[in-house]
Amino acid sequence: MNLRLQEFGLIVYRFSLGYIFFFIARCLFVLFNLDLLEIAGFFEFLELCIYGLTFDTSAMFYANAIFLLGSILPGTFTTSKNYQKGLFNLYIFFNGIALALNYLDIAYYRFNLSRLTSKSFEVLENESNWLALLASFVIDYWHLFLLYFGSLYFWAKLYKHFTLERVLKVHIPSYVASSILMFLIVPGIAIIGIRGDWRHSTRPITLVHAMEKVDHPTKADVVLNSLFTFIRTFGKSNFRISEEFSDTQINQLIQPIKQYEPSKEFSTPPNIIIFILESFGREYWGSMNRSRGIENFESFTPFLDSLAKHSLVFSNGFTNSRKSIHGMPAVLAGIPSFDVAYTSSQYSNQSLQSLVSIAEEMEYSTSFFHGAPNGSMGFLGFSKVLGFDKYYGKNEYNNNEDYDGIWGIWDEPFFQFTQDKLSENKSPFLATIFSVSSHAPFKIPEQHQGKFKEGYIAMHPCVQYTDYAINRFMKSIKNEPGFENTIFVFTADHSNLSYFEFYQKSINRFAIPIMFYAPGRSWGEDRFDLAQHMDIMPTVAQLMGYKKPIRSWGRSLVSEDEPSLVVNYFGAGSYFFMNQQYICIYNGSEAIGFYDKEDYGLEKNLIQNRTEEMDDIVVKGKAFLQDYNNRIVRGNLEAE
Repeated sequence: MNLRLQEFGLIVYRFSLGYIFFFIARCLFVLFNLDLLEIAGFFEFLELCIYGLTFDTSAMFYANAIFLLGSILPGTFTTSKNYQKGLFNLYIFFNGIALALNYLDIAYYRFNLSRLTSKSFEVLENESNWLALLASFVIDYWHLFLLYFGSLYFWAKLYKHFTLERVLKVHIPSYVASSILMFLIVPGIAIIGIRGDWRHSTRPITLVHAMEKVDHPTKADVVLNSLFTFIRTFGKSNFRISEEFSDTQINQLIQPIKQYEPSKEFSTPPNIIIFILESFGREYWGSMNRSRGIENFESFTPFLDSLAKHSLVFSNGFTNSRKSIHGMPAVLAGIPSFDVAYTSSQYSNQSLQSLVSIAEEMEYSTSFFHGAPNGSMGFLGFSKVLGFDKYYGKNEYNNNEDYDGIWGIWDEPFFQFTQDKLSENKSPFLATIFSVSSHAPFKIPEQHQGKFKEGYIAMHPCVQYTDYAINRFMKSIKNEPGFENTIFVFTADHSNLSYFEFYQKSINRFAIPIMFYAPGRSWGEDRFDLAQHMDIMPTVAQLMGYKKPIRSWGRSLVSEDEPSLVVNYFGAGSYFFMNQQYICIYNGSEAIGFYDKEDYGLEKNLIQNRTEEMDDIVVKGKAFLQDYNNRIVRGNLEAE
């Protein structure tokens, strides 16, 4: 048989092995995350796998580019044992990385709720304890590592099942002719495969193309693979200038600059303490679920529930962030993060209006507290951008006996340290406290083992521990002179592990608590209108008595008759917009679904009966995205 024909056959065989192991990885991805994926059954899963072949092909050509080049080089030296061994090592190395990304996503998807991208590792950029984090991940997911290395072992065995025999002489004319064909066919197929197919010859497929043949964003995550999403997002900017809407239209549609009548709730400027609670999904709060009708619901926040009786509670709140690193700009500056964290972008050092700058204008002292090693999550650097007077982290705490070994100082002792520091401040002051203990690997201090209900998932004891730590903090601070004139804001950076089916629905994965408590006020109001991170800045500013314009895409929750528009990012290039009537799924260029405002599982698409109200939410969502991107790129994040 012609040598070149044998080599081509081996290339096809070895390349095709990738489909098998990508399929196995996709099966495991679905199996481990089935409760988060809207898949009707086995046959729909197979259909999604078929759609996914396009993206698998593209990913495998990327992974095997050097291997393919080495496999088509002319010359009999390529049949030598050493050369073939070198090809094998190249093949296993790059395909091992591709497979590793897919296996990593099996576990990481539950926390990120989208396929792995090049931005997914931004959380580690500022972590000095990444080895401890890696060790914790290996221990928690040892079974995935076992499956990964088992898969890679069998992949290598199958590769070696067929080998190329050593050849010293060839028939020159036929070898040259077949080599020319090889150099035309293989690169041509590779170009088509990388771009998606011949129809995408001028524009390669992207993450958005995964939405073309599915009716739900989570199905796109099944269609995609992690190597493809990583490569397609590497080095890409997520902020782009657009001129579709004029400034006049932007102001009419979303009113990004607002001015409120100062609240008369407080006769003197109140102190502000904002708790951003790590991974504290709305699901865990009893006070946020009183009227949900969730069967066998159980609360894991007894102290926060007691405060809720006297608080302004927003039981229909949603995050504008997906990770901890996104939470700080969303809550404090009303700047959401979608695929990439604003704080990780090239635009994060520009001047911007925030609660901190507003507080500084009103002659507040300001401080930020986070029990992690200083610089973790990039919070130290961004706190300086915001202009906090003081930053307190693990370094300032200076006692490793209370270190959890991975993330930072346990919440209870760190909150007590926070109270000690706040007691040194004169009123008025603004403080932000970012907790750390309610996080994977879901541990609580040894002295509290067995003190809390075990619950149904690993997160439940951690939630109760942080709730207990807040209780201890409040007991310590209530004797301070300015306690009665203080507003406490409680929210979360994002949600986490879920148990109840209601919170496993696609939209409710973004459900977070928002609560305002003031000891000197008996608000005692449970509201169900939409709220989001972006609403916290204008709400607090109005309660503080701020009189000047505010740059805000959110709304003040204590101002009447202001419409809400919740915005977040699903992944695969798609967003959702939500108002008091509808949920809209937007793929980056057009709406692909409309759902009733309470159809959190996106079960009944109403797009065939499109109305003016549906068109309105799309226009406002697009206007928001334009203004959001343009202001960030142009550095126009202050009130005009």
